[in-house]
Amino acid sequence: MTAVIEFSDVTIVRDDKRLLDRVSWKVREGERWVLLGPNGAGKTTLLQVASAHMHPTSGKAKILGERLGRVDVFDLRTRIGHTSSSVAEALPKGEPVRDVVMSAAYAVTGRWQESYEPEDHARANQMMGELGILTLADRTFGTLSEGEKKRVLIARSLMSDPELLLLDEPAAGLDLGGREDLIASLKVLAEDEESPVMVLVSHHVEEIPQGFTHVLMLRNGKVSASGPIEHTLTAEKLSATFGMRLAVDTAGGRYSARRADYGRRSR
Repeated sequence: MTAVIEFSDVTIVRDDKRLLDRVSWKVREGERWVLLGPNGAGKTTLLQVASAHMHPTSGKAKILGERLGRVDVFDLRTRIGHTSSSVAEALPKGEPVRDVVMSAAYAVTGRWQESYEPEDHARANQMMGELGILTLADRTFGTLSEGEKKRVLIARSLMSDPELLLLDEPAAGLDLGGREDLIASLKVLAEDEESPVMVLVSHHVEEIPQGFTHVLMLRNGKVSASGPIEHTLTAEKLSATFGMRLAVDTAGGRYSARRADYGRRSR
């Protein structure tokens, strides 16, 4: 399968601190990856490189077949869907949801003088419908609940029919109901063969939707484990990543983790 993301010894140094340390990682067509690790592990930095918003200090990074440093990143970014708290903060709070979604066709945050075709309106309606938010189309973005905003961001990220979808902590700040609604939406996306390659950043294994195939774990900017999720997301590897003894359980295709009791055998 073709590599969608290919990092070789990628290192990021800022203010004499190594945010990423010789990270090598390959994501292929059809795969869905989750990035796990504690605060400060380098997850968001890795996603910044994968979204072509940050260049490696050293090492090589290829995204969608294009090497960073040798490609027009503005063109490359149009092929990548990206959701994050920074994207949400940049969106006008008074803009209707329909426009929030549709303006992604021009990679802008806020409608101005762009001209949209009927196909753009149809695509926006399709994405909102698939995420269960079509009834919110005329609401302003700032009036939505956090869960509704998260789904609007995902619909927006899919507007341009991207080849790569990057989700930076999409469930952060949600209550239990909002989190479960979002995970159900992501499960549908992950299991759809027509969906783009997906990479999801999280601190919590409970937020991994069914349908995700691989996991990359980071600690102190380094890869601590990487591979197919069923073989890699183990108590031993998760414990090493988070620096404490953890037990990992599965039920109904979902994962959970907690501090292990002494004497308890972990998965």
